[in-house]
Amino acid sequence: MTSSNRLRLTRRNTLTCGVGLASAFAISNARAAGGVVTVYSADGLKDGKPNWFDTVFAAFTKKTGIRVRYIEAGSGVVVNRVLAERANPQADVLVTLPPFMQQAAARGVLAPVKPAGIEQIPAVTRSAHDLWFPLVNNYACWIYNTKELKAPPANYETLLAPAFRNRLQYSTPGQAGDGTAVMLEVVHQMGGADAGFAYLKKLQANNLGPSSSTGRLAGLTDKGEILVANGDVQMNFAQMRQYPDIGIFFPAGPHGRRVSMALPYDIALVRNAPHGDHGRRLIDFLLGREAQDTVYELARGFPVREDVPASGPTAARLKQIMDGVTIWSPDWRTVLASIDADISRWHHVTGT
Repeated sequence: MTSSNRLRLTRRNTLTCGVGLASAFAISNARAAGGVVTVYSADGLKDGKPNWFDTVFAAFTKKTGIRVRYIEAGSGVVVNRVLAERANPQADVLVTLPPFMQQAAARGVLAPVKPAGIEQIPAVTRSAHDLWFPLVNNYACWIYNTKELKAPPANYETLLAPAFRNRLQYSTPGQAGDGTAVMLEVVHQMGGADAGFAYLKKLQANNLGPSSSTGRLAGLTDKGEILVANGDVQMNFAQMRQYPDIGIFFPAGPHGRRVSMALPYDIALVRNAPHGDHGRRLIDFLLGREAQDTVYELARGFPVREDVPASGPTAARLKQIMDGVTIWSPDWRTVLASIDADISRWHHVTGT
């Protein structure tokens, strides 16, 4: 883990003069070649100052001369844009949450790629066909206003209390990855689809309204316009630097356990990308040890490589946040098979 808040690109001081000149010449050529790589991404990794995306993108441009063009929206929104552009792709790299990345893979808009050091990323966490990889590990959560509430709501039943009428909001399933996670996690916590959707119907009485983005809910919670919102650990922990009056919590289900769904940011190369070579280089860079070493301190999330040690104050704080929380990892193939029907059912029961 680097001790500074910058990603530093270093060279060995023991290079011979000839090798040093050759390296400088190669870097000069890369910069001269320039170019651009376009990233469509779900929100979260650009939150806070400094943030991970700004830092690693700047380091990538310094190293390669390739500029990063960044476009951000909700998880489902960026995938729908890639699908709409499949005849004339505009994006090179896609970053989004499950099940939307798996949906993109199933619809044939992703291209295989083999980043260096792939063996350091557990096979169970990535595509069997090298179509997508975890970029930053992450987990679903809820947030609350720490000034107006003495303690977070203890369980899902508490969220139904009249005190939260129009003071609670969660992002829309099908548009936002975190909102889709709420739907899936509630079904899991309640023990099945019927009980889960019955709960969501009740919760709608308190829901302020739809939101295509989860990120904006943190500011509303911090200001006290709402008291409770959904989120994810990485994004909300990063946002705490800007919004000090939000806290992370995990409501208990009927069984009394606090459960969180694994919700990694996944990364992929878009099929027939206009700058595919640049996209491959960016993916390789972001999954490399140098960039992953900064995930704890800058992204405020969890690295995906097994060779990155969990050290430093941020890693310790994240461990504390997750203490006592059971992690649930869905079978995304099963989720994908029913996701459209589930989203339609959500709209039906909530009347939205």
